[in-house]
Amino acid sequence: MKTKHYLTMIAILMSMGLSMAQAQNPECMTNLSIYAEHAKVKNYDAAYEPWKMVYESCPDINKANFSYGEKILSHKIKNSSGTDKDGYIQDLMSLYDNSLKYFPNKFSKAGVAIDKALLSYDNKMASDDQLYDMLGTAFQGDRKNFKNPKALYLYFSSLVDLHGAGKKDLQEVFDVYDDVTEKVEEENKKLTGIVTKLLPKDSLGTLTSKEKRQLKAATTNSKSYGKIAGSIDSKLGALADCGNLIPLYEKSYEAKKGDVSWVKRAVGRMFSKECTDDPMFRKLFEAQLALDPSADAYMYGGVLKQKSGDSKGAIADFNKAVELETDPYRKSNILYKIATTVRRSSKSQARSYALKAINANSSNGKAYLLIANLYAGSANACGTTAFEKRAIYWKAAEMARKAGRVDPSLSGRASKSASSYNAKAPDKTMIFNSGMAGKTISFKCWVGGSVKVPSL
Repeated sequence: MKTKHYLTMIAILMSMGLSMAQAQNPECMTNLSIYAEHAKVKNYDAAYEPWKMVYESCPDINKANFSYGEKILSHKIKNSSGTDKDGYIQDLMSLYDNSLKYFPNKFSKAGVAIDKALLSYDNKMASDDQLYDMLGTAFQGDRKNFKNPKALYLYFSSLVDLHGAGKKDLQEVFDVYDDVTEKVEEENKKLTGIVTKLLPKDSLGTLTSKEKRQLKAATTNSKSYGKIAGSIDSKLGALADCGNLIPLYEKSYEAKKGDVSWVKRAVGRMFSKECTDDPMFRKLFEAQLALDPSADAYMYGGVLKQKSGDSKGAIADFNKAVELETDPYRKSNILYKIATTVRRSSKSQARSYALKAINANSSNGKAYLLIANLYAGSANACGTTAFEKRAIYWKAAEMARKAGRVDPSLSGRASKSASSYNAKAPDKTMIFNSGMAGKTISFKCWVGGSVKVPSL
């Protein structure tokens, strides 16, 4: 019986993640309980000494040594100066390293590297070279776990600054830009998938407590990625203008024309920056078509045919592109790109492709924003009176708001667009004078449908 009882005790201790040595040190358990209670109420000064005792004596007793330890030391850093602050910074650096040592299944290499890099950046301890090297090593070595929006921005931002100082070439800037934006899109795709799944239940009020937390977290994190994506594009700025792209690709073409990844990225960038009139775009497109006759290639071919006046050929290529792509997310992006291309010649056709994009991926907020813009651009053609013409802006605002709901990363743009459209719609005075409050206005132009005038 004694042997059985002893083995049971061993099993209990092991299930708690304790070593026998730690089990024989009841002081660790006592102080763990003490500092955890203080940390829960953010009394980090009171938590510091008991935490330090446990961390130094029993580092692997509980993951809380590291999760709470980070908060405790961050508090100490924020509220100290001079050598004391430097000491706490070094302690936190060491804690990050030890988190991976003692709990390798709870912490990732990229996460630890990011934490150390951001700590160095926030305390002005790293040059652009050092920051770029730290974050670059983390991104290349553990891309899967490199998810921190701030770190993604700093990785790219430090490179652009190094390029500005003449230390890095433009091609490297574009390569990292593509890597970082692809990662942002990849992570946001997961988040909008959660949002898309839960929004219908949210509208019905049937979300569980867990689902509410999931929806809130996904929405918040998607917004963060949206802000970072905008900052990354702003940082790239004029570096990606046609004036820089074309000479770079002309210079690199012969050496890179067999590299399908380089060719596809080059064509995509020239398309997004509307450099499609330059002969280099056709040259790159033909290279892509030879290397990888994929959906994207046919889409670009349609752009060239459209520019040459071959509308039927363009539509055939666009439809071929859609037919070839089997992944719903990529198909949606292709349909959206086609919509942006045909919008100049036909708003109704552009909306048709945008709606197909939404049908392929219901979280494609960009397609909703495009439709909103198409509606707003048709105000003068939709109605006989000033009131009717301006009423179209309500419909545009509605579409813009949908964009922010299905893709929270676009919520900033969507909110600004909706506010802008609402400001152009009839105001309260116009509604009162028209006698249309609460009534419905139908649109007889290409937009079709109707909108309900707000009640006063």
